[in-house]
Amino acid sequence: MPQLEHADVGPEDDRPTPSPSSKSSLTDIGPSEDIPISPVLDKAEPIHPVNSRQPSLGSPVLSKVRSRRPIAPFSHPRSHAKTGPDVIVDFDGDHDPYRPLNWGNRKKVLTTLLYGLTTMGSSFASSVYSPGMTQVANEFHVEKMVAALGTTLFLYGFGIGPMLWAPLSEVYGRKPAVLIPYFISIIFAFGAGAANDIQTLLIARFFAGFFASAPVTNTGGVLGDIWTPKQRGVAVVGYAMAVVGGPTLGPIVGGAVVQASHNGWRWTQYLTGVFQMFVLVLDIIFLDESCPPKLLVYKARRLRHETGNWALHSKHEEWDVSLKELARKYLVRPFQLLCTPICFLIALYASFVYAIVYAQLAAFPIVFQIARGWNPVVGALPFLACLVGILFGACINLLNQKYYFRKLQQNKGKPVPEARLPPMMFGSVFFAAGLFVFAWTGEVKTVHWIVPVIGATLVGIGFFTIFQAALNYLIDTFRQYAASAVAANTFLRSALAGTLPLIVHPMLRSLGIGWGVSIFGFFAVALIPIPYLFFTFGKRIRAKGKFSKASTL
Repeated sequence: MPQLEHADVGPEDDRPTPSPSSKSSLTDIGPSEDIPISPVLDKAEPIHPVNSRQPSLGSPVLSKVRSRRPIAPFSHPRSHAKTGPDVIVDFDGDHDPYRPLNWGNRKKVLTTLLYGLTTMGSSFASSVYSPGMTQVANEFHVEKMVAALGTTLFLYGFGIGPMLWAPLSEVYGRKPAVLIPYFISIIFAFGAGAANDIQTLLIARFFAGFFASAPVTNTGGVLGDIWTPKQRGVAVVGYAMAVVGGPTLGPIVGGAVVQASHNGWRWTQYLTGVFQMFVLVLDIIFLDESCPPKLLVYKARRLRHETGNWALHSKHEEWDVSLKELARKYLVRPFQLLCTPICFLIALYASFVYAIVYAQLAAFPIVFQIARGWNPVVGALPFLACLVGILFGACINLLNQKYYFRKLQQNKGKPVPEARLPPMMFGSVFFAAGLFVFAWTGEVKTVHWIVPVIGATLVGIGFFTIFQAALNYLIDTFRQYAASAVAANTFLRSALAGTLPLIVHPMLRSLGIGWGVSIFGFFAVALIPIPYLFFTFGKRIRAKGKFSKASTL
């Protein structure tokens, strides 16, 4: 009698004698042509029912059932056939209405404006807390340095968040990867305002920063989706102003709110949540998805319904998302890039100037409120000087666009990273000079207040020109690894910006404004050669790098 392969359920002697009614065959299930039957099954006897006695865990019955292989492995006659190009949905030429580059200018401007406001809400939240730190320390009976952790942890979350939100935007599109985390950050903003102890406040601030980093991470991709390279420079400058405008406006608004109430620090968080919620509602109403691969998914879905051809699909739908691939791109590769001289030095410079903006949150109150006796609202107004400097820096970056386009044409349309550096070279001198002017005139009451304010303006000019040029240089240099380079830059700058406010206050209290700020000035002077180095030898250095070599071809 032939035996059934891989389906031996027990010794022959243990099987009961079957009755005619207990016999069954596979053909009793349905028509034989509907069920694929292996050749072994075709020759096998029907399986007899097993004795209802429960076997022990160590019995041969269970061990054989656990170890057996599938009787009929899955196969399909077309399982090895490749997908034909006729079923792949792509854009129909350069003028396809699904292509976001073909959106009308009004829609592009509105999209840029809304994403800019969304990002400003995130960066505003990072600094609006600062004026209320004294109230937080008094209410929860902690040291002021512990209260300052509210800013530090927010910025740490800002640095870690992009590791998650950047890959999600590639998989699910820009809009959900920005708006869903943004909504969660709003919840944590209200949670921070309602905190009853310092632990709850600090945890809420960390997660508010973690989720609020989504628009900071992904808005650059949106601008790349909707603007041509020639138009993108102006759009990126406008967006960057929104990013850096938030930290300068936050202390002014926060100072006014804190002065109006004894628990005004709570209202800084409530006000942040209300503003972010208002912007979120506008985003939901007016923003459309801009990620080209996701738009092709929508186009393919529409064509399937209209044509009845269910084989139509986009390339994005063929992507078998791998956690390993995403982790390598957004967790491992950023740190690999930080080990290269270009990414490390450029990101270090950009991170340093970004951290100085947050160091001003501690320095300005000492100079204008403690030393000069101004109230919290008036004492926060010098932050506007930094914002004015940022506007001047934006103009310098726009003027450099002509030089960049000329170099772009000379290089047959290929990006020239070194052509991004002149504003950085110019701004590096202004940044260092502004720090020294502010350092040695801030506390001197015989010196008119306009002098340290001019120093703050010079810092703003240098900050924006350095920060923006560094970002553009990294993108042009690493090209296909640009997302990883930006993630590395974001992580480093948030780590420095989060740490610096913790040490600035005790350092300035010990050394005084003059020498305390001058230490940062000496660091700024030491970093001045970086843009000049890469402007002169950048192409040669890029040619030797594993990740940057492609930008020289």
